Amino acid sequence: MASPIVRNQSNISLNPTVNNFTNNLLWDKLNLPKTPLFGTDGIRGKVGDILDVPLALQIGFWTGVVLNIHTSHIGPVILGQDSRNSSGVLAMALSAGLKAAGLEVWYLGLCPTPCVAYLINQTNAMGGAMISASHNPPEDNGIKIFGSNGTKLNQLLQAEIETGIRENVCPTITISGLGKCYARPELIKNYSEAIKVPFSTNQLQGMKIVLDVAWGASVGLASSVFESMGAKVICLHNSADGNRINVGCGSTHLDILQASVKQNEADLGFAFDGDADRVLAVDNQGREVNGDYILYIWGNYLRQKQKLPNNLIISTVMANLGLEKVWKKNGGNFIRTKVGDQHVQAEMLNTGSMLGGEQSGHILCHHYGIAGDGLLTALHVSSLVNESGVSLSEIVDKSFQTYPQLLRNIRVEDKSKFANWQECQPLQMVIASAKNAIGDRGRILVRASGTEPCIRVMVEAEVAELAQKWLNKLVVIIQKELSD
Repeated sequence: MASPIVRNQSNISLNPTVNNFTNNLLWDKLNLPKTPLFGTDGIRGKVGDILDVPLALQIGFWTGVVLNIHTSHIGPVILGQDSRNSSGVLAMALSAGLKAAGLEVWYLGLCPTPCVAYLINQTNAMGGAMISASHNPPEDNGIKIFGSNGTKLNQLLQAEIETGIRENVCPTITISGLGKCYARPELIKNYSEAIKVPFSTNQLQGMKIVLDVAWGASVGLASSVFESMGAKVICLHNSADGNRINVGCGSTHLDILQASVKQNEADLGFAFDGDADRVLAVDNQGREVNGDYILYIWGNYLRQKQKLPNNLIISTVMANLGLEKVWKKNGGNFIRTKVGDQHVQAEMLNTGSMLGGEQSGHILCHHYGIAGDGLLTALHVSSLVNESGVSLSEIVDKSFQTYPQLLRNIRVEDKSKFANWQECQPLQMVIASAKNAIGDRGRILVRASGTEPCIRVMVEAEVAELAQKWLNKLVVIIQKELSD
C-alpha cells in the first residue's frame, strides 16, 4: 500500500546534489488558476498563459513522485510529443522534472499518443507522458500522463500530482540521485509493426485511401503503414509543421479530405487529430463517418465474429440517440459515460467490454490495444470494408439513421464565469424549458469543455426544426450571460 501523502516538506529526503538541483523547482509557488489543472484529457491550455516551462518542470517532478509511490516496479518513463513549436521545450522541461524525481526517461520524439501507451506495456515502464493538445490550435499545448498499464492516469493520482504542485504536499519518499534521459526514437517502429499484426500481408491490396495527418504526430508513419499493407495512399498535410497543426485540416476540418476522396475516386479517407489518438472517416461519396458509425460498424463486425461480450459497446453522453436505439433494437447493450476517453476506458474495464469510444473518433478496442488509436482504428475500418466487398457508403446506409444533432461551442473568456457557469440561473431556466419541450423525442446536453474555455451545447431531436429552435435559444442566453 502506498505511503499516505502528508503535509510536510521534510518527508522528501534528497541527497545534497539533488537538493541543490531541485531547491527552486520544488518550493517556488506558481501563478496557477483556481480551476483544476487536469481536464478531460490531461493538462491543456495556451502556451505562456497557464502552460509554461516552470509548470512543466513541476508536473514532471510530481508525476515522478506519484509514479514512484504507486508503481510496484522500477522502469523508465516513456515520453513523446506532437509537432507543435512548443512541444520540444515542454518535453525537455517535463523530462527535467522526471529526472529530478530520480526517474529514467526514454524520449521518443515525434510520435502518436497511442505509441506511448503501447510502449509502456511493452517495456515494463513505470508510466509515460505525451506533449500534445490533440485537436487544439497550434498556440495551445498539453500534457497527458499515463500509468504503468498504459491508460491515462486516474483522477485520484492526477489529484495527488496537482496537490503537490499547488501546496508542496509531499509524500514520504527518498530520492537518492538524478535520473537520466535517453533518446529512443527507434522504438516507434515497434509500435508501427505491432498495429499491423492482426492483418494479413497486403490486407488492403486494391484500395485507394486518402489520409489527412494534419501536420501532426502521424506524419510519415500513417502513409508508410497503409502502403506496407498494399493500399495506394494519397497523404495530405504530411510534414511536421508546428505552425499549421490542425489548422483547417485533420479530424476537426474534413472539407479538404472530402474533396480529395471524391476527386481521386478513393474508396475512403481518414482524418487524424494532432496526436493521432482519434480518427474520423469519409466514405467513397465524400460523406463524414464519425465515431458513432465506426462504433456501430466495428461492433457489428465483432458481434458476427462472436468477439463482443454481452453485445456491449460503451460510448458517451454525446453518442447519437439513433445509434443507441438501433443497437438496442438489434439485441445489443449500450452504456453511456461522461465525455472523455478515460471515462469510456474505465467503464470498459469495469464491465469487461471490448469496444467503446466517442463520437469525436476516440475508439478503443481491447482486442488490439489498451488505448484509443486512430491509426489502428483506420486500419480495421479499411480492412472490414475490403473484406465485405461493398463500399463504405453502402455499409453506412444500412447501419442506422441519426437523429438531427446540432452542436455549438461558445467561448467564455471570463475565467470566473466559465468556472461557475452552472450557477447562471437564466441559463438553467432555458435548459429546463428545452428538456421539457423535447421530452423523450431527443436530448439536451450543456457542459463546460475540459480542454478549452468553451461551453459546449448539444441539442438532439426527431425533428431538425425543433433542435434548431432550442439550440438558438441556448446559444443566445449563453452569449448574453457568460460571453458578453
